[in-house]
Amino acid sequence: MTFEFAAANRILFGNGALSQLGPIAAALGRHALVIVGKSGARAPVLVDALAAKGIAATTFTVAGEPTIALVTRGVAAARAAGCDLVVSCGGGSAIDAGKAIAALLTNEGEPLDYMEVVGRGRVITQRSAPHIAIPTTAGTGSEVTRNAVIGSPEHGVKASIRSPLMLPAVAIVDPELTRSMPPDITATTGMDALTQLIEPYTSVRANPLTDALCLDGIQRAALSLRRAWSAPSDAAAREDMALASLYGGLALANAGLGAVHGFAGPFGGMFDAPHGGICAALLPQVTAANVRALRSRQPDSAALRRYARVAQLLTGDAAAVAEDAAPWLAQLVKDLWVPSLSTYGLEESRFAELIQKATAASSMKSNPIALTHAELEEILQLSL
Repeated sequence: MTFEFAAANRILFGNGALSQLGPIAAALGRHALVIVGKSGARAPVLVDALAAKGIAATTFTVAGEPTIALVTRGVAAARAAGCDLVVSCGGGSAIDAGKAIAALLTNEGEPLDYMEVVGRGRVITQRSAPHIAIPTTAGTGSEVTRNAVIGSPEHGVKASIRSPLMLPAVAIVDPELTRSMPPDITATTGMDALTQLIEPYTSVRANPLTDALCLDGIQRAALSLRRAWSAPSDAAAREDMALASLYGGLALANAGLGAVHGFAGPFGGMFDAPHGGICAALLPQVTAANVRALRSRQPDSAALRRYARVAQLLTGDAAAVAEDAAPWLAQLVKDLWVPSLSTYGLEESRFAELIQKATAASSMKSNPIALTHAELEEILQLSL
């Protein structure tokens, strides 16, 4: 048994954990690039917390999912201000931007030099500038992952810059910050978290450490996602989902993902769609396709037993079998009012292009079984 497990250098979890930002930052730098989402509502709180410890701040706004141009601007702003620290606060977009900017502050070159698939694939050789990641959604787990997903509009795709040296120095996970999420964001980010627990657990790269995180996380998400969506002030549900998201980030960073994310990256580059919404629409169909393919071509695969365990945790039925997982997930998607992929503009005429790009995605390589072109096409057809 051989595996690797890497995570942020330090993780703080709990209600009120944000209060530790100032003291933590004081040990890491003197001038912070403070990255926030498009509303910028949290910027004053962050800047004040830093100022109380004598740390200067330059604010940088990430209005949407990060692109090559945005990351380039962020690096330029940080260098111009003399920033030696990055603080990112928001959803996955803000934190991914923070990871990419922190990495490029200490490594020469531009984003395309280091991007997978569409870039030059250079290796990150220097540890990123100190980075404190603070999620305000419960979904991506980006605060503890080793990659930053960057959009390349000219290539029509999203691809990662990836290295263990990009892991944030500190992740501050405060469930109280997620209570202001509206129901639709709670739904899509929550489905992203659930996907990032199921896929690493059934991945060909699964290991005992990630298994433990995934099993507890799947159970928490199954019990609490609907509650967090219908009752936003439910503190216990918000805490469960924040923990499930953290688990998912730790798991995917060390065990990989699968066909849902194999599709999601290229899809997000081709269409204007939220990452979590893409994952939600695909998860039931990918789960069903994987189980069918395994049952047909690898009936003795351990992955079938893993899907059975997933079904048992989702349904709460100890007698559930692998085939019971997909219908439960499909009902959850319906209950959360998650739209289908056609809502974002997917048509059958784009299937071939999307499948070609998905097949080349790194996440597809960790899927528990290699799916055929016909199976991938059926997934898309049923997700419209």
